[in-house]
Amino acid sequence: MNKETLQQSMYDLIVETSTNLPKDVRRAIRSAKERENAGTRAAMSLDTISNNVKMADDNVSPICQDTGLPTFKIKTPVGVNQLEIKDAIYAAMVQATKDGKLRPNSVDSLTGANSGDNLGLGTPVIKFEQWEKDYVDARLILKGGGCENKNIQYSLPCELEGLGRAGRDLDGIRKCVMHSVYQAQGQGCSAGFIGVGIGGDRSSGYDLAKAQLFRSVDDVNPNEDLRKLEEYVMNNANELGIGTMGFGGETTLLGCKVGVMNRIPASFFVSVAYNCWAFRRLGVKLSEDGGIDEWFYQEGDKIDLTEGSQAELETAAADSGEKPNVVVLEAPITEEKIRELKVGDVVQINGRMYTGRDAIHKHLSDNDAPVDLDGQIIYHCGPVMLKDDEGNWHVKAAGPTTSIREEPYQGDIMKRFGIRAVIGKGGMGPKTLAALKEHGGVYLNAIGGAAQYYADCIKGVDGVDLMQFGIPEAMWHLNVEGFTAVVTMDSHGNSLHEEVDKSSLEKLAQFKEPVFK
Repeated sequence: MNKETLQQSMYDLIVETSTNLPKDVRRAIRSAKERENAGTRAAMSLDTISNNVKMADDNVSPICQDTGLPTFKIKTPVGVNQLEIKDAIYAAMVQATKDGKLRPNSVDSLTGANSGDNLGLGTPVIKFEQWEKDYVDARLILKGGGCENKNIQYSLPCELEGLGRAGRDLDGIRKCVMHSVYQAQGQGCSAGFIGVGIGGDRSSGYDLAKAQLFRSVDDVNPNEDLRKLEEYVMNNANELGIGTMGFGGETTLLGCKVGVMNRIPASFFVSVAYNCWAFRRLGVKLSEDGGIDEWFYQEGDKIDLTEGSQAELETAAADSGEKPNVVVLEAPITEEKIRELKVGDVVQINGRMYTGRDAIHKHLSDNDAPVDLDGQIIYHCGPVMLKDDEGNWHVKAAGPTTSIREEPYQGDIMKRFGIRAVIGKGGMGPKTLAALKEHGGVYLNAIGGAAQYYADCIKGVDGVDLMQFGIPEAMWHLNVEGFTAVVTMDSHGNSLHEEVDKSSLEKLAQFKEPVFK
């Protein structure tokens, strides 16, 4: 293979995977939009997702700011130099990160230091397999941290909340899969896709589960039992009512693929790999010189998901068809203003907000803040940033991250520094909810994965602090205009996330009785 040609092919694979949602995934999202009731929070979310996909196409920018842990699965003929392919991937990763197509995500697990180029021990993941065919098949999945954290593994037999005993049989497996959808709620950016691995050991089971995500959304499982299981899950998981972003709605799951392998008698694992709606995986068939002969997952017409999409973001809370309360916020915000907000209100933010993720929250729990945060807004976001030749920073992607990771810190930090509003996705827990009520604060849910949509709302970068934590974890000072989100946790003790969790658990119980004999 030609070194330069191969490297360019790997670069093109990375860029396309990050910026161009596969056609089979687009078809699944379009079907979800057709099922959803107009004027609901879920319909609003799907419209925002659709606009975001179109913007990523137009801008050739990341669909989601969390470009995840890149995982390559490569099949090569006997005799092909796999080391050359690995070197080409490494070079392409560095270039794609430099060009703002990937967020620098490789972090030293002991020191927390970010490598800055997405290379490090174990990153990216590259899995090789030899086969009898005469060409190289290279596939890539970019699976973000929010959905990766909702992966789950069950050891049968076990007791499952809402479903009771799951035994070592197909019905026990069914219960595990249904429970996996329930436990993800909106934290994994639902509506999502799941890959299920039955058998193996703890590590090979997860590998098998993730391998199912490389299957086409449209394929049919050749194993009749597994086909029936996939069909059952797709027919019933959406009855849980979790919905897009966990706002409630008609579509919670967009795809389910199941694989099986042998196991040892003592162990029976069911492993589930959860993937968000931003299902970024593509593949290529390489020619002898390393060029791209064919793209995978791109059969059929390219769908413009924005066609026929008329719902406005302001209809987010209009479950009953009534116009929601829309409130404009600009920091510093008073406690009185916050106490007026309630779950379901839509806010539009103008002016300043500050980003803060895991490293910032840990830092603020032990140190003073680098800026005055009294009355301010914290955005759970790790953006993709690029610096121009004049030294100015520009936001390339900036959607919300999963907020529940900050649950140990959030309430205490809000009270200590006077923070009035937090923006993220997936909601937070009882400790934060209690602090919102005591202190006078709100949680605002933005649309997960909508990194281009929200980047467009950011009109400038006014500064940055704590860059020692790396670009995703630094505290960016953002100037925003028309940044829209929904109040899902208010200062009166109300939480939409708690309500949806409770109602979906009650609905989960209807699937307790045996199905497969």
